[in-house]
Amino acid sequence: MSFSLDPGLLSSAIEMNYSKIFRIILLISRFGLAALFLFTAGAKLSIVKAFAANVAELLSATGFNQTRWMWPVTVAVIATEIITAILLLLPRTVRAGALLAAALLIGFSAYGLYYRYGLGNTEGLECGCFGGIIASQLGVTTALRNLALLLPTFIVFFGYRRQSQSTIRTLEQVDVTG
Repeated sequence: MSFSLDPGLLSSAIEMNYSKIFRIILLISRFGLAALFLFTAGAKLSIVKAFAANVAELLSATGFNQTRWMWPVTVAVIATEIITAILLLLPRTVRAGALLAAALLIGFSAYGLYYRYGLGNTEGLECGCFGGIIASQLGVTTALRNLALLLPTFIVFFGYRRQSQSTIRTLEQVDVTG
């Protein structure tokens, strides 16, 4: 008995497997980022006074009036993290959420490096990024962590395509018949 495999069918099966793997990576990236931003916002809220004091120190070091801007900046950071998570969770706004996540990660990295090295604060500062749960000093390590998180952000931004109902029905038919 001889068995032959259609090369087109094999190619199609391999392509479908890559597509499924990418969809899984995309979902992990999307929901992982949303969970991360919700977690960091919640952690900051749990130590909001200490986080606001860190914000005040950062503002003071960069020449801003810490008394005036401490609470507005604290609220803005936490609110922006929550908004980013919500945007990542809603199908219509996933790409906007990824864009906002990238902007936050780049902004936090740049500001942390500027505070530490641009202003000469060699002692660093506990940023309170993860509340009191995970210690995190402003500097290269924090910047590299944030920049590494750009990878899942780019996967979400460039890989996410909202599926129309006809596409979803077609995929369901392929899964049922395939």
